[in-house]
Amino acid sequence: MDPITVFDKERHVFFLQVMLDSLPAEYETQEINTLTLAYFAVSALKILDALDLVDKVQIVNWVLSFQAHPKDESELKNGMFYGFHGSKSSQYSDADSKVSGHNGSHLASTYCALGLLKILGYDFSRIDSESILISMRNLQQSDGSFMPTHIGAETDLRFVYCAAAICSMCDNWIGMDKGKAKDYIVQCQSYDGGFGLVPGSESHGGATYCAVAALQLMGFIEDDILNKFRPSSVINVPMLVEWSMQRQAADGGFNGRANKPSDTCYAFWVGGVLKMLGAYQLLDRVALRRFLLSCQSQYGGFTKFPENMLPELYHSYYGFSALSLLEEPGLNPLCVELGFPL
Repeated sequence: MDPITVFDKERHVFFLQVMLDSLPAEYETQEINTLTLAYFAVSALKILDALDLVDKVQIVNWVLSFQAHPKDESELKNGMFYGFHGSKSSQYSDADSKVSGHNGSHLASTYCALGLLKILGYDFSRIDSESILISMRNLQQSDGSFMPTHIGAETDLRFVYCAAAICSMCDNWIGMDKGKAKDYIVQCQSYDGGFGLVPGSESHGGATYCAVAALQLMGFIEDDILNKFRPSSVINVPMLVEWSMQRQAADGGFNGRANKPSDTCYAFWVGGVLKMLGAYQLLDRVALRRFLLSCQSQYGGFTKFPENMLPELYHSYYGFSALSLLEEPGLNPLCVELGFPL
């Protein structure tokens, strides 16, 4: 069988099982992101309709062990974020720290943790979501952006999106000022229609997904807005669609910025934007599928570029996600704005 035209589901499932069982040595530097790596593997198995191969209870208990909890109600006012840590090592106390009760929880890790729990069917009424949401407001800045941790870091659209997704999953919006977040997102739309990570920066496929998905989760743009023929007062949708369509290259794949090579992950980041806007039918789906399968590894999983040899979890997950958007037979559909299957 021609590997360029055949999606090898069985081999992909085996690859993901191996990744869950024991990560290769090359992932040692990513220990701080252990929770995120598990999110990619488990969510990918859900897309492949193979979630019955994992011990759901064991994974749920493992995920719950990463949450930071305040000792009492007064601690919620100490400025810390009581979300989820990214790994066990981030829970270790720093001997030189002047802050009592080490807390290295992170917005992105919290998004992945809650996503995992959603995928595994965990009852969210059992989660201490109030501590997460109340303390998350400490991370929102005066301009509407978010820091990922209470100790300070860069602020950009990635963390606005994480905050919106967390509120949506918890079905409670006390964790953010939606109006301020919307204003920040709007400022990030560039002259060419795409979105940069921060106001005034170059349009980028990942940032554009974060902007559109966050606005949709917050209720500021409608599903399938392009096909409803209603002008949006929030963002310039026609320019956004044009910029997104320009990301599909001659080889059928998508790039994240102008004059960059096609990359597996942008088939989801930019494809997801087109899907949310109701413009997905405009892209060349046959050519995109051909490109994605050219990145399919003989070992299972996907590579970033066709010429790469070894697969890795990040691009594998977004390869599966992109094929799900293309409605590849045997794959489960995605909740596009949350970025994973429910």
